[in-house]
Amino acid sequence: MKFSILTFFICFSTIVLAQTDTTKAKITLSGYAEVYYSYDPTNPSNHQKSGFVFSHNRSNEVNLNLGFIKANYQTKTVRANMALMAGTYANANLANEPGLLKAVYEANVGLKLSKKHNFWLDAGIMPSHIGFESAIGKDCWNLTRSMLADNSPYFETGVKIGFSSKNEKWYLSGLVLNGWQRIQRQDGNNALALGHQITFKPSALLTLNSSSFVGADSPDSLRCMRYFHNLYGQFQLSKKIGLIAGFDIGIQQLQKHSKTYGTWFSPVVIGKFALSSKSIIAIRGELYSDKDQIYFITGLSSGLNLAGYSINYDFNYSENVVWRIEAKGYSNKTALFNLVNHPSKNQFYITTALAISF
Repeated sequence: MKFSILTFFICFSTIVLAQTDTTKAKITLSGYAEVYYSYDPTNPSNHQKSGFVFSHNRSNEVNLNLGFIKANYQTKTVRANMALMAGTYANANLANEPGLLKAVYEANVGLKLSKKHNFWLDAGIMPSHIGFESAIGKDCWNLTRSMLADNSPYFETGVKIGFSSKNEKWYLSGLVLNGWQRIQRQDGNNALALGHQITFKPSALLTLNSSSFVGADSPDSLRCMRYFHNLYGQFQLSKKIGLIAGFDIGIQQLQKHSKTYGTWFSPVVIGKFALSSKSIIAIRGELYSDKDQIYFITGLSSGLNLAGYSINYDFNYSENVVWRIEAKGYSNKTALFNLVNHPSKNQFYITTALAISF
């Protein structure tokens, strides 16, 4: 597996470079690295944050959240991406993948299906069509990810048909996927998952998005259907003030063929304030409710009823380097956390990160 992935990456780059003169393709090599330190006053011995945290999930140690090298190939009718990664993000979010598949951030190929319209077919390992946050921290308003983002797919594997209108105000796509944030299909699961995305961007000041997932994240013998929807709006209220409002809701069968469903949902609001061209403050408030413990098993009769809040400061050292610091807290309705060997309803972190892109 190690040889095949590295060989694919090398061959991908070699073929692309070899075709430059004849196809006039655009080849781009890029990279990203984000190093962070997150302080947890409870000093957990395993340096692991709570089980619902999947990005920046290590505490009281300097670590790499995400680092990758990416090659992009682009012509008028063909596009492809290949990126290999490392970091705690990969360890947490690709824990179910075998071998060095954990090191694949992207591996996809796209073909343009129409000469007159922006109509594409893409296949492979791709960024998720769900949500407004990605694994790349510099592209997100907050240093750490929201509970909404951490508990929905960051990536997906499958086939996507996408269409963009000529004025680029509308984007529509339909997807057939291997499952819920999976590269390799889960053993015993032979049912494909489906998804959609509709994005409306009438101007640079407003983006509205609707995305869905329909499928099962369990073997066929235990198949519990999951129906999930993400809705968000991004608003640029002025040159210095931006706002994001998002809402996730999911329902899932409690047993195979059951007509009884469990529900989880998560609303989030984020405000961004530009103090200057280099300094930005972002404030976030969010809730996450999973009382039926569909997504996160707490062992508590009341399930998960979390409120989250954070404030972060960003300093853009240069166009491609940003330093960030964030204070973040959680509060559950019942004691969920361990505060120096005592149950607690509250948890708190201070995180700082340095990110560079090239």
